[in-house]
This record gives sequence, structure tokens and C-alpha cells, in this order.
Amino acid sequence: TTTGVGVRIDGIDVSGANARPGDAVLISGPLGDHGMAIMSVRENLAFDSPIVSDTAALHGLVAGLLAAVPDTRVLRDPTRGGLAATLNEIAHQSNVGIVLDEAAIPVRPAVAAACELLGLDPLDIANEGRLIVVCPATSAERALAALRAHPLGQQAARIGDVIADDRRFVQMKTRFGGRRMVDWLAGDALPRIC
Repeated sequence: TTTGVGVRIDGIDVSGANARPGDAVLISGPLGDHGMAIMSVRENLAFDSPIVSDTAALHGLVAGLLAAVPDTRVLRDPTRGGLAATLNEIAHQSNVGIVLDEAAIPVRPAVAAACELLGLDPLDIANEGRLIVVCPATSAERALAALRAHPLGQQAARIGDVIADDRRFVQMKTRFGGRRMVDWLAGDALPRIC
């Protein structure tokens, strides 16, 4: 049994089924910190730059965002399966496609290096203190300003766009000018810890 306590705000609906073509996709900060912090402790990996978990309570960040951008369509935390799995869930629930811009996705250098060393993709790594936001493109700058005004969102970025695509694909424009599919993770890069 799971119990949640809170207040439901009339007029706010941030279901994963609400993304629409033309919407912007935002992330509240760098990806992969939590999963790589856990992996480094579990596997006794020592990195020159320590990787610290991003675990955080997001209620204050969400409250500020919704006050500034009440037309926010989707809010999701990219925990198990990371950004890739969560965006695929949103694409399937909303019957849309999503195109990401690889160069816009924030990943700390230490996390990127650890992922490369271990053969992992930062998009698949769990995050415990990050927030995916899908909002109308016309509200994206206000949403980014609201996120960046909070300590947990100072590195927020617009990372992609929602497109019409009945195949419900998540794709990424690569740094080299190509495109690649961002698919569901096969298996689990980091076994469940909680």
C-alpha cells in the first residue's frame, strides 16, 4: 500500500498522458548523479571527482514551477530507468514522439566519465532529485526561469521537443548531426536499491 498526503490543486493536471506536439521538454538538472553515486559505492570505484547523489525533496521546486507555469502538462521524476525510460513512458501514454538534443542534456563530467568507463548511458541511469517538465513551448522560458530560481533547478535546461509521431518514438539529435533511437533499457543498469 502506498499513501500520499498533499493538496490537489484545481486546474492542474500533470499526467504523463498530457504531452502534445509542439511542447517543450525540460530537465531540472544534470542526469545520472544518483545512480552513479550508488554504483561507485557498491562497486568500490574511486573517481578523482567524487560523485554525489542528487536525492532531494522536489515539492518546493514543483510549487514554484506550477505557480509560474500553471499550464505545465507533464511532471515526472526520472528514477528507475532514467530519462530514457521515463520519456518513452510519456511518449506512449500521450501517443506522441519526442526529439532530444544531445548537446542540451546536462551531465556532469565525472558522471559522463564513469558511464563511459562502465559502458553505461547516462540517459538510462536513475535520478532521485530531478524533474522532467513538459510544457507548451510558449511557456518554456518562464518554466526555466522558475526552475532556475530554486536551488534544485539552477542547471535546468530545455532538452527537446514533443512531435507528432504515432509510432511514439523517442529520438535524439546527436552531437555529430545524426539521429539515434532512445529506447527502453533492456535489463537494469543498476539493480533496485529501495
